[in-house]
Amino acid sequence: MPELPEVETLRQDLAKEVVGRKIRAVAVANGRSVRRHQSAKHFRALLEGRTIKAVGRVGKYLLMTLDSGDVLVIHLGMSGQLFRVRDGKEPKPKHTHVVIAFHQGGELRYVDPRTFGELFVSAAPKGVPPELDHLGFDPLEDPMSWERFALLLRAHHCGLKALLMNQQFVAGIGNLYSDEILFASGLRYDRLSDSLSTTEVRRLYRAMVETLTEAVKHRGSTLADEQYRDLFGEVGEYQGQHQVYDREGQPCRRCRNPIVRVKTGGRSTFFCEHCQV
Repeated sequence: MPELPEVETLRQDLAKEVVGRKIRAVAVANGRSVRRHQSAKHFRALLEGRTIKAVGRVGKYLLMTLDSGDVLVIHLGMSGQLFRVRDGKEPKPKHTHVVIAFHQGGELRYVDPRTFGELFVSAAPKGVPPELDHLGFDPLEDPMSWERFALLLRAHHCGLKALLMNQQFVAGIGNLYSDEILFASGLRYDRLSDSLSTTEVRRLYRAMVETLTEAVKHRGSTLADEQYRDLFGEVGEYQGQHQVYDREGQPCRRCRNPIVRVKTGGRSTFFCEHCQV
């Protein structure tokens, strides 16, 4: 599943590519992708003729503000991809469910083999759609003091990885980046969130911000399944920087002991038993 760095990479590119463009037509090939609307026709009517004024992001959600004041929300789910195509005559990939065509030419295509992702238009008088009110803070958009972060951590009593992946606590972090953040902070996945010392809280907050920032700089991570590609169909580069994720049995780049994989909550967790305590 694309996580915050991959979605932020898309946001940055979309801001350059689609802001100021007027939507000429919208085609919906699979109604499941716009399932919050009463019909595909209703979804189209809210978009056609509208101009995209800005592109934002909250966690794993892309937000396109329209000149109507509404916001087009895009969530990629498990396998969603978003592509900017300059020539609408280019063949469409399989599982292309939504196509947004612009008056100035070209298209934005939403591709999603597993159809867990979605697009919907929301009235957002305060800028953020009410449908996203349940999300926690965004680690790149909502900077805070480590003291505030400590209070949030200590309000919970659960394993660190589970908490980092809880979208109501912090928005945008999933299985991959939680492992990388915890390695960078030197903390185990099962350390209790209310057991950290002041120094460990600082390390965790710094690791979270720095890991995500670095991943964005490298345009996200593309794994072996190549499920994530950027707006232009290119793979990310951060997978070459992974310290623990998907490196079971390989030597830790810090201490040379083998990386361990365990199953937690139905997911694989990768960590170094020597470097993380």
